[in-house]
Amino acid sequence: MAGIAPFHVMQVMGRARELEAQGRSIIHMEIGEPDFPTAPGIVRAGILALEAGHTHYTPALGLPQLRACIAASYPDGARPDPGRVVVTPGASGALQLVFGVLIEAGDEVLMADPGYPCNRHFVRLFGGEARLVPVDESTGYQLTAELVRRHWSGRTRAVLLASPSNPTGTVVPPAAMAEIIDTTLRLGGRPIIDEIYLGLTYDGEAVSALAHSDEVFVINSFSKYYGMTGWRVGWLVAPLDYVPQLERLAQNIFLAASTPGQHAALAAFGTEVDSELVRRRETFRQRRDYLLPALRGLGFAIRTMPQGAFYLYADCSRFTRDSQAFAFDLLEHAAVAITPGLDFGEFRPQQHVRFSYTNTIENLREGVRRIGSHLGVDSG
Repeated sequence: MAGIAPFHVMQVMGRARELEAQGRSIIHMEIGEPDFPTAPGIVRAGILALEAGHTHYTPALGLPQLRACIAASYPDGARPDPGRVVVTPGASGALQLVFGVLIEAGDEVLMADPGYPCNRHFVRLFGGEARLVPVDESTGYQLTAELVRRHWSGRTRAVLLASPSNPTGTVVPPAAMAEIIDTTLRLGGRPIIDEIYLGLTYDGEAVSALAHSDEVFVINSFSKYYGMTGWRVGWLVAPLDYVPQLERLAQNIFLAASTPGQHAALAAFGTEVDSELVRRRETFRQRRDYLLPALRGLGFAIRTMPQGAFYLYADCSRFTRDSQAFAFDLLEHAAVAITPGLDFGEFRPQQHVRFSYTNTIENLREGVRRIGSHLGVDSG
């Protein structure tokens, strides 16, 4: 437990709530979940499931009809057999299953730094070690095949990629993804691809890693694109020969994902809900296209255009050498909540902060105005 770090952003959120309780107006740019409520069609399906008595366990791998719908949601060329789909309690449940079946004590998993903090803790949970590979704008804050080869060791068991990523929002291009997958398999490891933000890709067509190989583990979730964070339903697409092991582990760890949540998730693939989700994705894109130049105008260095997710990872070294102190300073004096870079790894965390654009564009504009006023910079 000494190696499991807390979410530092929770301290920011806690203080923000205290200030709000005192009557202050706080602009939230720290929260990593969509601000939209779950689409009405999904909510209705969840209510109907409860009223119909769907409150008992499902099979450990998930409702067969949901597994089939998930498989069918992938395009030709990347569509898996439904037998390879495992429904989980969010993407976090999927990651635990993957590391549980892959990791022995002492094994390493290569992953980008900066990256989502829980990933390295999931590896540690099963006795492994996350080998953090520093990345910057020169590789779009992503691993490359060359970096995989350079950092590979005799203990490396897997490579974890996130595309689009948290906190940078960058995407691994399809050709580079194919090369990384091929390199990892040739070296005797397993590629694990986190695609929970794949539906929130704004520039060009989103391509799943399943288009490149059947030997990858692909993680996804109904949380981000589908706006179902609190329902706790995700999924995993695995190589077929691992499914019996995954099922056995799921039975022992959590039995099954939420039954009402799974029934609600079935409605996520309906035409009515799909059109609403597309509209919301366009809203996120518009927010990105406003906030990126606005923050650059204030003096934050954002050197790579994020192609997906809903984050901007900004270099704040013009203003501070301590991003955590800077985040609390903005909260206390500008009433704007952001996330310090310390949450995302060990590579230059003190000079980075993350802005989340999961807020209305009106609130984002007000947040930029407040930050500019506090820093003494004209926000335009």
